[in-house]
Amino acid sequence: MRQIVLDTETTGLSALDGDRIIEIGCVELLNRKLTGNNRHFYLNPEDRDIHEDAQRVHGISMEFLADKPKFAEVAADLLDYLAGAELIIHNAPFDIGFLDEEFRRLGHGPTRQLVGGVIDTLVMAKEMFPGKRNGLDALCDRLGVDNSGRTLHGALLDAELLADVYINLTRGQDALVMEIDSGTAVDGGVTLLDLSQFALPVISANEQEAAAHEALLADLDKASKGKTVWRALAAA
Repeated sequence: MRQIVLDTETTGLSALDGDRIIEIGCVELLNRKLTGNNRHFYLNPEDRDIHEDAQRVHGISMEFLADKPKFAEVAADLLDYLAGAELIIHNAPFDIGFLDEEFRRLGHGPTRQLVGGVIDTLVMAKEMFPGKRNGLDALCDRLGVDNSGRTLHGALLDAELLADVYINLTRGQDALVMEIDSGTAVDGGVTLLDLSQFALPVISANEQEAAAHEALLADLDKASKGKTVWRALAAA
C-alpha cells in the first residue's frame, strides 16, 4: 500500500478568498515503511502577499519566494507523484481545500478524485483522545515523537513528524484477524473455524519462572492469611 503524508504552508487561512500555497512537503510510505522518495516544493504565490500572522507561523517571506517556481510549474510532477496514493493529512479539509483551488486554476478536478483516498489524522486523534489537545505538537509529545527541531512550521518537517505520529496512532490492533479459507459460514455472516488444524506450541515455565510464580503465590497466601481459593481447592 502506497501512502503519502502531506503538509502545506500558505499565505493565509482562506483558499476561497485567494490565499495560495507557498510550500508543500510530501513523505512516502510503502507498506508503512519510509522510502525516502519524498517531495518538497517552495512556491511563488504570484500576486498574493503573505499575511503577517501566517508568516509568524512558518517564517517564510515573499523575498525568499521571489525566485521559486509557481504552482503551475510543479503541478505535473506533483500529480504524477500523488496519483493512486492514499494521502495522510492532519486537518485534511484545510490542505485539501488549498490543493483543490490550485488544481482548479489549472483545469483539474478535486484532489480526492486525483488520488486514492484521504486519511485525516486529526479526526483519528480526536476519536482516540477525546477532549484532549490534538495538534501535531501535542500528539508528538503524547506519542513520544521527537519534535525538538520544530521551532517554526515547515511543510516537509511537519510531514515527517506526522508520518511518525500516524505510525504510532495505527500501531495497535483491535482484533486478531486470521485469513483462512477453510471456515464454514453460518447465519449472520460469522465464519466458524476448525481449530484442530492449528498445532499450537505448549511452552512450559523454566525453573526460575516456576520458582518466581510459587513465591508470588506464597506472598498472596500470606497476605490473605491462608484463605486463597487455590489453597482451598488444593486441600480439597
